[in-house]
Amino acid sequence: MAKSVEIEKLALSIETAESAELSACLGAALGERFGAREDRPFSILAREENDALIGGVNGLTHWGWAYVRHLWVAESRRGQGLGARLIGEAERLARHRGCVGVYIDTFEQRVAAFYERLGFARAGEIADFPPGHSRIFLSKHFQ
Repeated sequence: MAKSVEIEKLALSIETAESAELSACLGAALGERFGAREDRPFSILAREENDALIGGVNGLTHWGWAYVRHLWVAESRRGQGLGARLIGEAERLARHRGCVGVYIDTFEQRVAAFYERLGFARAGEIADFPPGHSRIFLSKHFQ
């Protein structure tokens, strides 16, 4: 015989922005279990002499790893080594901050191959995200 459990009534709401309160609660719970996250953002920008942005990396370090959130190189500057140089600088910064590695993701197979040439290894993939494509996760553990 199934046991009957009364469920309390809850007030649920749908918001149009992320909840800072929810983030704080999860952050506190994760901090208790895994230690403080200590997010430290970084940005590495490449500019021409006229100050035009030609490439850059945005990311953060946390829990002993660096996450490269964005890597962008101007179309006219691709294939000239700038992307590799930017990733190299992100790795240097990560080592300086005491990180054990870098992780990154992409939606493009050719970009994943670029990261693999730089020593990254595929760590996972979500098929059909976005529809018709895949989201590829890669990591590089420093030796």
